[in-house]
Amino acid sequence: MSFPEPIRIAVVGHTNAGKTSLLRTLTRRVNFGEVSHQPGTTRHVEAIELQVDGRAAVRFLDTPGLEDAVALREHIDVLDERGDLTPPERIRRFLAGPEAHGVFEQEAKVLRALLEVDAAFLVIDAREPVLPKFRAEIELLGACARPLLPVLNFLREAGSREAAWKELLSAYGLHVVVRFDAAAPFVGAERELYRDLATLLRERRAQLDRIAAFLDEEFARRREAAGERIAELLVDAAAMRRTASAVEFEIESSRERLVAALQKAVFDKAQRCASDLLALYGFRENDADEAPLPLIEGRWTMDFFHPEALKDAGILLGKGVAVGAAVGVVADLALAGLSLGAGAALGGAIGGALSQGFGPLGRKLANKLRDVHELTVEDRVLVVLAAWQLKLLRALEQRGHAAVDRIAAHTPADAPPAPLEAARRPLAELVRAAQPARSHPDWDSEARLRWREAPQRRDVVLRVARQVPVAIQAFERAA
Repeated sequence: MSFPEPIRIAVVGHTNAGKTSLLRTLTRRVNFGEVSHQPGTTRHVEAIELQVDGRAAVRFLDTPGLEDAVALREHIDVLDERGDLTPPERIRRFLAGPEAHGVFEQEAKVLRALLEVDAAFLVIDAREPVLPKFRAEIELLGACARPLLPVLNFLREAGSREAAWKELLSAYGLHVVVRFDAAAPFVGAERELYRDLATLLRERRAQLDRIAAFLDEEFARRREAAGERIAELLVDAAAMRRTASAVEFEIESSRERLVAALQKAVFDKAQRCASDLLALYGFRENDADEAPLPLIEGRWTMDFFHPEALKDAGILLGKGVAVGAAVGVVADLALAGLSLGAGAALGGAIGGALSQGFGPLGRKLANKLRDVHELTVEDRVLVVLAAWQLKLLRALEQRGHAAVDRIAAHTPADAPPAPLEAARRPLAELVRAAQPARSHPDWDSEARLRWREAPQRRDVVLRVARQVPVAIQAFERAA
């Protein structure tokens, strides 16, 4: 459906109640306004729009905090000595007076905006005690005669006074209340916010229902794109292969350098995936906690080759859901999550002939005959990669754009998280679906200077991506 004109909604409330925070989450605009723990951050009315189907569906007005509602209410009462004015008329008389540009300038900005909108969200910091100043604020806002939908914020914080606030709101006839934590929104809270608003704006119900449906569609599209990105990572890592002569591996410093280079390549691929997920969900890279490793500072990552993580992944794959031996990999020597295939030198010419006719197996035999070693990424590392990216994905889906704290990562002293027992089979299925990449080192996106994706590779990526929702559901059930 089309939106002939956007619904105008003022976001009002006491200073530092989280109004700008709420708008960041509703519009997914992490850079909108300024969010901090300092009171009175917003000083002017700022507009921001929610786009639906490429058009503005809602125009929000972010207003300053109400600072002295008790004194303003007393002042407005004096303006109506005869008591013959309606509440909106009393508000307009105040706005026409000099005090609206002086001592009550901030409150005047709020009330002026409220008179011009279709409805308002009253944002309440549920941690605050119910004081007389809040009753005065509700009375002033109610005097503007606009539908008012209370939004209880920071409900996940310790000391929430949700019950007391609901009792106060009911006393003023505000029985429809939305539970919405702008830093960590409840599942479905955004959808319910618009559907509850539809009870107050019945003439806009169809438009609000379309907004709620659009949010569901957007969530599904975002999760699908995230699944494809994680699948890309797994296929890329499975395809990675580095070759070196036996002589190089006999020299310890040379061997360590080769192993470290491949490990770093895995780290870099994983970090790019994490960065892409952050961008997909509208977050900045520095919203995530510092890495447990100094390799990529200030970013959300982990040591995918940590012995404990590999041990846990190996146990997981050994519980009747093993992925199985990868084609072209002979685990003669395990090097911290990398498999080394080794062979005796029996003649390069014979090896070259074999490699022409036997595909991946021929290449493997050729390398053996040439005394060439291959380094590849083990399945258990792929399991750890998948588990970590899925954990980040779930954290992003549960994080509001108002969150000030960074996404937590494990500290260097912590052992990396073991894959969840409930998710072991879906994780193994993810890795199993990526196995065809083992036979195609050319599928590594960094294998060539000018890389073009093969159609077969795309098919495998989509096959892996179809397994991602199952793994996500397993993580959700285990949470």
